[in-house]
Amino acid sequence: MHITHVNLARGFRGGERQTELLIKTLAEQSHNDLSQTLVCRRDSPMRQHLHGVTKLTFQTADHQLAGHFHLGDTQLVHAHDAKGVHWAYLHYRLKGTPYLITRRVDAPVRKKWFNQQSYSHASARVALSQVIKHLLEDSQWGNVTLIPSAYSRLTPKLEAANSFREDFRDKFLVGHAGAVVDSHKGQRVLLKAAQMLEHQAPDIHFIFLGDGKDAEALKAESSSLGNVSWLGFKSDIANYLAGLDIFAFPSRNEGLGSVILDVMQLGIPVIATDVGGIPDIVKHEHTGLLIPSSDAESLAKGIIRLREDPALRQQLAQEATEHLDQYSPQSMAASYWHLYQSIVN
Repeated sequence: MHITHVNLARGFRGGERQTELLIKTLAEQSHNDLSQTLVCRRDSPMRQHLHGVTKLTFQTADHQLAGHFHLGDTQLVHAHDAKGVHWAYLHYRLKGTPYLITRRVDAPVRKKWFNQQSYSHASARVALSQVIKHLLEDSQWGNVTLIPSAYSRLTPKLEAANSFREDFRDKFLVGHAGAVVDSHKGQRVLLKAAQMLEHQAPDIHFIFLGDGKDAEALKAESSSLGNVSWLGFKSDIANYLAGLDIFAFPSRNEGLGSVILDVMQLGIPVIATDVGGIPDIVKHEHTGLLIPSSDAESLAKGIIRLREDPALRQQLAQEATEHLDQYSPQSMAASYWHLYQSIVN
């Protein structure tokens, strides 16, 4: 079987990380008859990340109309992002190749003719979380399969993680990682909590990891806060996540929040907002703490609670770890492989 994956994103965020993880895991599972192609932009970071993967080739497509006639024979196309959905539908019209769609955002698909055609002609629609599944089902385009994202198998280096901790000796570290886009990830909510706690709990320090369009504005807004550090994008992010005491994720909307799975895998307790697909992962008082969206006061109180209760932190981290099997890369790849076979056969 030959599978063609399509991801035409310009940058590298959660969806691209999951695309990469699926391709790698399918290759590692050594399905003898499996080969793969990734259709992506010529400047996609995934090219470098996936270099050397067995039986994987690349096809350049900088937009939805490109690459169709250069692609060799393939049994199935898997669209991983919005532009990839349109590419897959056009390829279906040109070549008759069946395709499936993975939907990653917790918002209704825009009611445009092209979108309706693309989703209704797909052989399968996959949702990362229950909220996305319900949104797709409401559109009545066909059956929807639930396949959640997977943790990324991060492997921190102990020496580097300890060095990071040493830079903030005697501090209780609250971390956040993600695209610095407040309308999505809610960094301003965490900054407001930091402002509330600056004098009340001076031992608590807030670490922001990542980059994005709001980075400079948010840095300027928080420049007077002595308990906030902006560390930017880190390719070795595992070394920083592993050094945190807790992870705060105040997203305003979220398809699933796969970084939460990475943090849980590292044994870090989580406090997050009760939005989108996050409650699929974070079960309140069991695998983490949930707070209302945009509620900085509840976030600050939750952070204080976790700081003052080491036993609760340990309990949340342990229960989260015990529930991670269903979010392993192997589980995700097996679910997709079964779906691929059902479509092709």
